[in-house]
Amino acid sequence: MNDTRLYHNPRCSKSRGALELLHERGIEPRVIAYLETPPTAEELRELLRMLGLPARALLRSGEDEYEALGLADPALSEDALIATMVAHPRLIERPIFVHHGRAVIGRPPEQVLGLL
Repeated sequence: MNDTRLYHNPRCSKSRGALELLHERGIEPRVIAYLETPPTAEELRELLRMLGLPARALLRSGEDEYEALGLADPALSEDALIATMVAHPRLIERPIFVHHGRAVIGRPPEQVLGLL
């Protein structure tokens, strides 16, 4: 897959910073406002594969939903965590930059440059 895309939250300074860095280098990724158009479970699994991370590593533990949904429970399966992120996309770490079949979380935003 040679798709270049950024899972983006325009209200997040890190996400805006990553997009700005890409634009400065002439990269125009397909911007996915993932809060409005959440990834499917299959898409999340593919992102996790490209990131080389377990589902738990993609969770934003500082969000209110994290505690309210009991997501700190280590017994929760990958499938359960993925289903929760699909239902509550605010829990997905951002931004996620995908380029030529690889992905990286843009924290700090400069991380996205490693895929170029």
